[in-house]
Amino acid sequence: MSETSSPTFDPPLDGGPLDGFFDRSAVDVARDLIGAKLTLEGVGGIIVETEAYEADDPASHSFGGQTPRNRSMFGPAGHVYVYRSYGIHWCLNVVCRTASAVLVRAIEPVWELEKMQNRRSRTDLKTLCSGPGRLTEALAVTRAHDGLPLLSLPFGFALPAMDPPVAVGRRIGITKAVDRPWRFGVMGSPFLSRKFPDRPAA
Repeated sequence: MSETSSPTFDPPLDGGPLDGFFDRSAVDVARDLIGAKLTLEGVGGIIVETEAYEADDPASHSFGGQTPRNRSMFGPAGHVYVYRSYGIHWCLNVVCRTASAVLVRAIEPVWELEKMQNRRSRTDLKTLCSGPGRLTEALAVTRAHDGLPLLSLPFGFALPAMDPPVAVGRRIGITKAVDRPWRFGVMGSPFLSRKFPDRPAA
């Protein structure tokens, strides 16, 4: 895709067909987010990779209970949970059913490409947003966005008109519950942080 102007999403961001979409299992939401449009102040693209983290998941930040850092995970579904990973980069998550969330791992950059390229000091589109830290730097996500609703400005969000072919695999960069196949992505996408096995999700 090569669109550069700010998007107009359909359906509208507030409610409508999206009512209750995020108040479900994080695994279901993670799969259904693949192909969705995501922007922050008009900058963004298409979600091509996600990971699910459930409340009873040893790899989840919420597993040990509520803390100041993970407070947003215990808040309303459809709100954003932002945390800093390894003290280096921000990670963007969407809260699902209580104390669960979906990590947005990669997007295909589509809108306001020049802004994203300037923020990341690189022009290669394949690696521009191919990883949690890369995409948050490109979208200028910070801790200030923690707890905000995804379905309201400054965010923009819309589900895909057609479901893309989805691949499934194990999550990346964790040491607990490593065998759970809770990473999802667009099969064959060049914008992924890591390739998937060549098989569709069930």
